[in-house]
Amino acid sequence: MLGRRNPQRSFFDAQSVPNRVPPDSFYGRMGAVSDVLFSDEDLAMMYSPDNGRPSLPPSLLSGVLLLQFYDSVSDDEAVQRLLFDLRWKVALNLPLDYAGFDPSSLTYFRKRLVENGQERYAFSRLIAVGREAGFIPDRVTLLTDTTNVKGAGAVQDTYTLLRKGTRKLLKAAGFALPGKRRGLSPQTRDLVERYVDQDSKADIDWADPQQRLAQLQMLVADAEATLELAMEQSDDDEVRYLGWLLTKILGDDLETDEQGQSKIGQGTAPDRIISLTEPEMRHGRKSKAHRFDGFKAVVSTEQSSELILDIADVTASGSDGAHLMPTIERAEAEAKVTVERVIGDGAYGSGKNRAACAERDEFVDLISPLAKPSDPEVHKSAFQIDLEAQTATCPQGHTVTGKPGPKQDGRPTWLFTFPRATCEACPLFERCVRSKNTGRTVHTGPYEAYLQEARARQQTKEFDTDYRLRPAVERKIGELVMHGLRNTRYVGESKRQFQRLWLGAAVNLKRLFTLAQAQKVDLHVILSHLGPPNAGLMTT
Repeated sequence: MLGRRNPQRSFFDAQSVPNRVPPDSFYGRMGAVSDVLFSDEDLAMMYSPDNGRPSLPPSLLSGVLLLQFYDSVSDDEAVQRLLFDLRWKVALNLPLDYAGFDPSSLTYFRKRLVENGQERYAFSRLIAVGREAGFIPDRVTLLTDTTNVKGAGAVQDTYTLLRKGTRKLLKAAGFALPGKRRGLSPQTRDLVERYVDQDSKADIDWADPQQRLAQLQMLVADAEATLELAMEQSDDDEVRYLGWLLTKILGDDLETDEQGQSKIGQGTAPDRIISLTEPEMRHGRKSKAHRFDGFKAVVSTEQSSELILDIADVTASGSDGAHLMPTIERAEAEAKVTVERVIGDGAYGSGKNRAACAERDEFVDLISPLAKPSDPEVHKSAFQIDLEAQTATCPQGHTVTGKPGPKQDGRPTWLFTFPRATCEACPLFERCVRSKNTGRTVHTGPYEAYLQEARARQQTKEFDTDYRLRPAVERKIGELVMHGLRNTRYVGESKRQFQRLWLGAAVNLKRLFTLAQAQKVDLHVILSHLGPPNAGLMTT
């Protein structure tokens, strides 16, 4: 049953007695709107209307969660601060003798929010405040970027992945039960007992290559035998999923040598599984030198207000640019705005993204730099390519007619090949031509027209002026990192996304306080008249 906060004030309320919490601090300002910041009625659908004991007020728990992510503390520490931290008592308008509650209440409340599609509750409510206050215009410029975040799972090597994967699959198939082992051959029963009953790391000299190789052969053979055994349970979803994981580990991490023995493969598969604790974790990189294990967080802010309109948990592998269009769609749906311009770094400036932005029903102006060539005199950008006339002119003024290339993404491409004799007479020949048989060859991609336009625009002062706005999103990411963005608390996509959203809500609330003070807006009035925010909006 829904529990509600008692509006009756007492002489013990932290705000009713002299205190040293500055009224212009985050905690003091939160306390000034605590009675309307969250509403119990907004979350009434999560509780039985007429059965059970009254719950802890969801408005109070929502405020505790917001402070928990703002201060980056655990559930236990959050409850301790409720008891002893005057700042939290002021922010939540609690009495000085507040008795607190068990930390597990926060766990159950988070679970209830996710199960009822309310994980966006705080984030959406504060975006609605920004819209109602006029801080967020109808047509917005979006600044977007990603940052790496650690996963909550342990990073495991191939030996551990195979051992743990075999164990998980056997247990999911029911072989932890003695009755399930009846009728198994002695060899198979020994396999089950070795992984289900013992599950210990092999006692070998891991510095010895021969012992490591022998251990790998045994793990591979056991994994393959387990996969064959588990096929009998193929109707079970968990068994099928774990079987797929084990098969992927075998395929990504191993290769067979000339003698038919398994060995660790060279290189790293692009989508390699690195943890069975959190199977969605991946290797990632933000640059050639900066590698990490975990996930990425996409952060998009509105340029004029610097409020976060979208924050999402995405896979660590792959290009940042692949997340551009979903980011635009989420921001528009969340804030009920039209994105008219996006500013991002070079990862977002692919021809495909430029075409997608230009060909939307609502045109999006994408401002993103193209990489500068190492040798601009002979780079493709130095050639004058006329797609309508289907001709290309080299930097020395020689022109050739193109031939159609294979279509890509349903769009035409062109191939321009210059005569070998013409190229050999050119002073740029050694730098320009790679082929030993033909002259310079220039390929155009399916989005060449968009890239040509982007290169020309990049040379203008207007581009430099607009692109200088982008660092604001990096500052916002730095602020999120200061409040704990780098450390993922939970395992599972929905829980990870929950953390990102509530952290984003906490940072947005701090920004709303600043905007309200600068523009003399009464947030208390806006919050008190605000209806329930959007519920259950998809995040990916």
